[in-house]
Amino acid sequence: MRTFERQVDVHWRRTSYSALSKAAEDAAGVPATSEPELPGKDDEAPGVEILPVADTPTPAELLAADVPSPMATLPVGATFGSLVHAVLEEADPAAGDLRAEFLARIEEQIVRWPVELNRATLADALVAVSRSPLGPLASGAALADIGRSDRLCELEFELPLVGGDHRRNVGDIRLGELAPLLRAHLPEGDPLLDYAAALAAPELGDQVLRGYLTGSVDVVLRVGDRYLVVDYKTNWLGAPDAELTAADYRPRALVAAMQHSSYPLQALLYAVVLHRFLRWRLPGYDPVRHFGGVLYLYLRGMCGPDTPVIDGHPTGVFSWQPPVALVTALSDLLDGRAAS
Repeated sequence: MRTFERQVDVHWRRTSYSALSKAAEDAAGVPATSEPELPGKDDEAPGVEILPVADTPTPAELLAADVPSPMATLPVGATFGSLVHAVLEEADPAAGDLRAEFLARIEEQIVRWPVELNRATLADALVAVSRSPLGPLASGAALADIGRSDRLCELEFELPLVGGDHRRNVGDIRLGELAPLLRAHLPEGDPLLDYAAALAAPELGDQVLRGYLTGSVDVVLRVGDRYLVVDYKTNWLGAPDAELTAADYRPRALVAAMQHSSYPLQALLYAVVLHRFLRWRLPGYDPVRHFGGVLYLYLRGMCGPDTPVIDGHPTGVFSWQPPVALVTALSDLLDGRAAS
């Protein structure tokens, strides 16, 4: 009888941002939600999030409380989030009648993502979202200003991790090794700097990285010479018994939402995905010139052309411009090379 003598690499795996964050939640004893029956967006909050936002509201934040969210009467949950993602992916932003375009796409997609809702209300809300300013990283443009030739929807990727695509002995690299890079490259006051502590914690940081990271970026936008990672979120950030307004999605509330979630890990990984994609596909790629940053669009806080702007940032839009040195160092580390 022949015996199997080869060594099995038990750390090699095909993983994703969601799997990495779920493993940390399981280790910490956080109850897991049920798996969706259909493949969809599994990074949406299941319900209402109550987040602490310290300090007294500023005058601009008080004014934002007078602007109702166009999604205030729409449902929450993963299925609704998947429906919205699918409609935004399929709709033509250059359609002459944008409302009619959204209504048509809703009719198509609601068969796959069945949700009880007022379809006209959702179409009106998505028109408002599409005409809301995206802030300084997008040079003030709105989604409706960026045509199909300047957007890449659902960028699917299979990213090799630490020699996952070929045999080489690089030793174990754990997720926690990202933490020192954040501390080295992010300046004081950066909204994601504190996430280094979460990365260093054993629940998240002890996970070995080797194999492939798989997933999809909601959309990559090209604005001028710069490319942006964009992720859509339908999270409800307001109090459950109060009217939802733009103030619930003011910049400080979005920072709190990011810091109380695993979204910073997603932002870091997807920044590397875009960096490697552009390095591979864009002739003359220069990350200083072409890497534009990350936008998390909390759609319920995007209220149309008159969306409140607080401290230079429209409500509903979380903008993050990681230093290029951090992005390249993360890419090198995830490739199994020494990062600085």
